Amino acid sequence: MWWSRLKALIIKELLAVLRDPKSRLILIGPPIVQLLVFSSAATLEVRNVDIALLNRDSGHWAQELVQRIEGTPTFRSISQVQNLTEIREAVDRQHVTAALVVDPDFSRDIEAGRPAGLQIILDGRRSNASQIVAGYLNQIVATLAAETPAGTHAAAKSVVVVPRNWFNPNLIFQWFMVPNLIASIALLIGLIVTALSIARERELGTFDQLMVSPLRTHEILIGKFIPPMMIGLFHMTIYILAAVFIFGVPLRGSLLLLYGSSLFYLASVAGLGLFISALSATQQQAILGAFLFLVPAMLLSGFATPIENMPSWLQPLTVINPLRYFLVIVKGVFLKDIPPAEVLNQTWPLVVIAAVTLSTASWLFRRRLE
Repeated sequence: MWWSRLKALIIKELLAVLRDPKSRLILIGPPIVQLLVFSSAATLEVRNVDIALLNRDSGHWAQELVQRIEGTPTFRSISQVQNLTEIREAVDRQHVTAALVVDPDFSRDIEAGRPAGLQIILDGRRSNASQIVAGYLNQIVATLAAETPAGTHAAAKSVVVVPRNWFNPNLIFQWFMVPNLIASIALLIGLIVTALSIARERELGTFDQLMVSPLRTHEILIGKFIPPMMIGLFHMTIYILAAVFIFGVPLRGSLLLLYGSSLFYLASVAGLGLFISALSATQQQAILGAFLFLVPAMLLSGFATPIENMPSWLQPLTVINPLRYFLVIVKGVFLKDIPPAEVLNQTWPLVVIAAVTLSTASWLFRRRLE
């Protein structure tokens, strides 16, 4: 008997979401577009950089440095300037991200084995891009320095360090971004669909009818969060297929672990959505509440910046964020072949979040009946 009631509610919820052509388009179209756009646009790589160059030396080593910079695909254009005033104007108007100043005695100092003067001027308003560009320029200069007479002599007596990048040897940005998008877009869709569930019932005037139906409170909760979980699993399957077959992200771990943990992740997301929906009287309030949670959740998840780099007073707030734990799982399954013990270590907080939010939502439902 209880299964028949629950099955009817699940079908009702799925029909409420999928029967409208616009709703179907919103659920399927934008997530696919977001995956394709964000995987290319949301990148921390710095390319097509414009720089200014003030070369006060006509010697061999200065010309060699200029040629190497011009041959680097990262730099789109190199503007030759005549004085520091032109550099100041170019940086001030954001025509360039960085400027390079070569001292008049640059080549002569290199031949004499003395420290050669070279200055890099950066636009501090674009701090992240400027630091990355400085790293590119420093790498070019370091490579050139190793080929100078003093550098060749020192290299014969030095230790050669060869870097190796584990899990992503070629530092392909899509390998980092696409697994993150699998978790974050699933959070976005699941939270909004669930948050609108109860609020939609209130606006349509069917919430009171639902509460006086033979369905019990826990059956209503189950019937409300199972359809968003089904939709979330559908989206995740599409994202996983796209990650492997379109973006070429390696899937080194177990799909069973990924899907098993995703059930608890989606349950925690649905619990948060139901909690927001229980507090909202209209769909507009539900949408605002969902986005009020989404923005901090993205920032405090480790999506773009490591949690360890955040202030110590802010880090405890991340423990209630389900995206934090599932990001570790999805990236670990794709790139690292994460062991089951680590998956379990990241899954049990999701179980706690789901239990707390669903229990609170249930209490709010009962309170409205009193």
